[in-house]
Amino acid sequence: MPCATFSRRPFPSPSPDRPLNILCTNDDGYLATGIRVLASAASALGAVTTVAPDREQSATSHSLTLHHPLRARRAIDGAWMVDGTPTDCVLLAVNALLPDRPDVCLSGINHGPNMGEDVLYSGTVAAAMEATIMGIPALAFSYSGALHEELEGWEDVVRAILRTILGRKDLPKDTLFNVNLPATAPSDVRGIRVTSLGQRRFAESITRAKDPSGREYFWIGGGSASWSGAKDSDFQAVEDGYVSVTPLHLDLTNYALLEEIRSWNLEL
Repeated sequence: MPCATFSRRPFPSPSPDRPLNILCTNDDGYLATGIRVLASAASALGAVTTVAPDREQSATSHSLTLHHPLRARRAIDGAWMVDGTPTDCVLLAVNALLPDRPDVCLSGINHGPNMGEDVLYSGTVAAAMEATIMGIPALAFSYSGALHEELEGWEDVVRAILRTILGRKDLPKDTLFNVNLPATAPSDVRGIRVTSLGQRRFAESITRAKDPSGREYFWIGGGSASWSGAKDSDFQAVEDGYVSVTPLHLDLTNYALLEEIRSWNLEL
């Protein structure tokens, strides 16, 4: 039966003699607490350049801006602000804004979890995915807690995770790492689990109402979410107080079903 394979390539490990060229981005905007903590944690491994949306771009998934020009400008702290999506940011960073190609792309830390089906909607994960498509190793970070101010205390943990993963001499091709931090105090984290994607189901996530003129409108969001998954799922790891690290492969083919579907003898 055909199966997915991973080819490996050399990856420059962080060292005093060879600091990494690091691109940081997100979907919460360049002023978000999460990206500031991530960039600070990454600065111990190399030179960090931030290229991020100039405003909130959550749930934009892998969308590109095609119907109007993009603009990028420098913030006071030297970060690049782009009036586009997280995917736009990575494309502009690699092809136009950075003098040198980044060795690694770090996305996040997202204000909220990105587990299960979230990875299909998340701009944070999409930015890391775009870098992966371009052949750049990438990690997406998200925080499961409700208060993003609590991210201030996570810098040391995030730095340790980066050293562990980026310290490898090679990384799998066409694969990004989706990291979710549990909603606990950093000192209470029980360790790291390598996980699979869980499943999330929303209920009552659409609000139906009328505006002051009496016209009906719909608002997507809110409601309640229920999680499920195997013992090795991202949800279960975070629920148990562990950092979840899920390798995501860009090939969405369901290899286990290929032969079965071929046996259907599909014809026109």
